[in-house]
Amino acid sequence: MAHFLPGGVFALLALALMAAEYLFHKVNHVEGAPESHDAAETAASLVIAMGNKVTGALTAGIAALPVTFVFQHRMFDIPVQGVLAWAVLLVAVDFCYYLHHLAMHKVRWLWANHAVHHSATRLNLSAAVRLGWGGHLTGGLVFYLPLVALGVPPLAVFSLLGLGLVYQFFLHLARPPHLGPLEWVLNTPRHHQVHHASNPSVVDRNFGGVLIVFDRLFGTFAHAPKDEPLTFGIGGTGATSHPLRIVFGTWLEMLRETTRAPGLKAKLGILFGPPG
Repeated sequence: MAHFLPGGVFALLALALMAAEYLFHKVNHVEGAPESHDAAETAASLVIAMGNKVTGALTAGIAALPVTFVFQHRMFDIPVQGVLAWAVLLVAVDFCYYLHHLAMHKVRWLWANHAVHHSATRLNLSAAVRLGWGGHLTGGLVFYLPLVALGVPPLAVFSLLGLGLVYQFFLHLARPPHLGPLEWVLNTPRHHQVHHASNPSVVDRNFGGVLIVFDRLFGTFAHAPKDEPLTFGIGGTGATSHPLRIVFGTWLEMLRETTRAPGLKAKLGILFGPPG
């Protein structure tokens, strides 16, 4: 959303929505249900969000270099004009996001940054802004460069990606509504709760951004289990509310293992193999 609104406006809007959600659940708390918010965890998320914005601004120029280079050597010129063209591009960008998101869970180098987002043990709107620092530099842009190489203007590609991230902010509602038939096509708060869950029965599912159709097509979709409550956070790790430990903990663990591993093959296996 920061791509489409001034930073201060976005921050105020996001904070207002977070506060409204917190107050709603405080007033409408269900007896016996777990608390939807934790003050220390929410504070950590907000600090991490500020750090994400600062590092994003500092690294945006570096990230733009490969995009500019690829577009200068594009295969075709593909204008994006009209509703149909934008709809097709939205599907294409969301497919790229699906692959990128899947890789963030399967490649440890990418997971080290993405783990920050999954470290929240309570899912609410404040968890949506808990994002790793310097993500531009981890290589995720590679997943969107094929569209640029074909000749789609980078502004169109990354504008739709940005809009998709705005949409995903609302996927982190603490009490997700059922959206009826839209649940078949769109990624919804109910589907995204399953994605964040650390329950072994549904771990690593529902990778879509705006759409859920690719998860349904490629077998990565899952409904919430009916016989157990969803739990959040990263399974097997202790929760912390220290922002720097959340941001750098997974990176440091990976780098420690890499330095101790014997030989180049073992080191690369740790960096680019699956998490854990």
